[in-house]
Amino acid sequence: MTIDTYRTAREMLSDLQAKKISARELLDAHLAKNDALHKKLNAVIETDIPRAMKDAEAIDNARAKGAKLGALAGLPMTIKDGFDVENMPATAGARGFHGRAKDCTDADVVAAARRAGAVIWGKTNVPYMLGDIQSYNEIYGTTNNPYDVTRTPGGSSGGAAAALATGITPLEIGSDIGGSLRHPANFCGVVSLKPTWGILPLRGHVPPAPDEFAETDLGVVGPMARNVDDLRLLWNVLRGSEGAAAKSVKGARIAVWDEEAGFPLAKDVQSAVARAASALSGAGAVVGNAKPPVSGEMLMQPYLQILSAVLSAGLPDDVYNAFASMREQDLKSVAQGGPDARAAAFRLANTASYRDVARAVVARQKQKDALERFFDEGYEAVLMPVTPVVAFPHNQKGSFANRVMDVDGCEEPYASLLNWIALATSLHAPALAVQAGQTASGLPVGVQLVGRWNGEDRLFDLAQAVEEGLGGFSPPPI
Repeated sequence: MTIDTYRTAREMLSDLQAKKISARELLDAHLAKNDALHKKLNAVIETDIPRAMKDAEAIDNARAKGAKLGALAGLPMTIKDGFDVENMPATAGARGFHGRAKDCTDADVVAAARRAGAVIWGKTNVPYMLGDIQSYNEIYGTTNNPYDVTRTPGGSSGGAAAALATGITPLEIGSDIGGSLRHPANFCGVVSLKPTWGILPLRGHVPPAPDEFAETDLGVVGPMARNVDDLRLLWNVLRGSEGAAAKSVKGARIAVWDEEAGFPLAKDVQSAVARAASALSGAGAVVGNAKPPVSGEMLMQPYLQILSAVLSAGLPDDVYNAFASMREQDLKSVAQGGPDARAAAFRLANTASYRDVARAVVARQKQKDALERFFDEGYEAVLMPVTPVVAFPHNQKGSFANRVMDVDGCEEPYASLLNWIALATSLHAPALAVQAGQTASGLPVGVQLVGRWNGEDRLFDLAQAVEEGLGGFSPPPI
């Protein structure tokens, strides 16, 4: 029997429950899809097939006996290699973590998916220490974008997004501190949710180093899928509740923010925002240009300082010291202005002192208060770009701080990739990335909907309207 691995997760689960297919057959179909695409894609970098086969057979046997099963019972899944999985410990693309003992326990969110019956069989690729908008490392190599293998799938959940887009997995779990859920969803034509900070547990996530868990600022865990309803399904499993019922978006007041001084934006991306706005308007929402009373410059300064403080705990000493050694020269570059000033400012953020970070937290709170007032005025979400550009060609030379990228023929700092995602990340708000069509060359391009704290359920309603209005996921040519 031929099984279409592009069916929705809900359709697969329905067929499993009706015993039209078995968990073992469904697992085999996804393994075959990965085998067929691995050399072109390199999305899945570790597997535990014997365990997965055993789990699938146990679920089939339990179902045959009429046992009560979980919401994901029999559904195959891969997991981003930033999470520990039993027998597949996280490496986070770092050689120092490669070869860890296999007897790790599941990360908390992985355990939640497994309790719901997910059959976890593989790990998906990431950048070194999850610290890039591309997914490559010296252990497992480069993951390619399924819509154009010369381009990146994004990062750090790039392998996860590429696997979703090609039918290798129906659901994934990612993490986000610099757009790592949203960039890959945008580049690979899928959907993701960056939840409100602190809702889902990060225990078992690497970085920081294995067994050095601590609650940290900014970072979150979130679900990924090919469509909004499947995303909602996994979100409900991970948070352990069903949430609010879907509601109409008619009358919902939506702010569109797609212009900001110092935030580059390609025309293809701006067109996607316009299409998403039109889809929401067509569904009855009240859509207009507006933005929270926070300038881009005001937003980025505390965000980068807090981000650097969080990341420094996971950086090897030699990398952190290299950033610190550049501080004096970077201070001069920023003071003098010119083409190197913005990159220098980004590097300076990576050597922020405790006093700098404390001041950044105070500044950030003022911005959070301003965002809350904005929502109190009646806005339900902010419709924004995710990334300044669509998926770009592999660009692995140099560091994050000194690379550049092309935005409609203009050279811009690579660090500009953090601009549009900063509102939700720095201010701890939820953001849902949803597809908004393709470019003339066939590359996916998405948008994000940023909502008020703990407002994820409403974001699903709005994203559903965008998806229905614009057609949603479209499989890649690969």
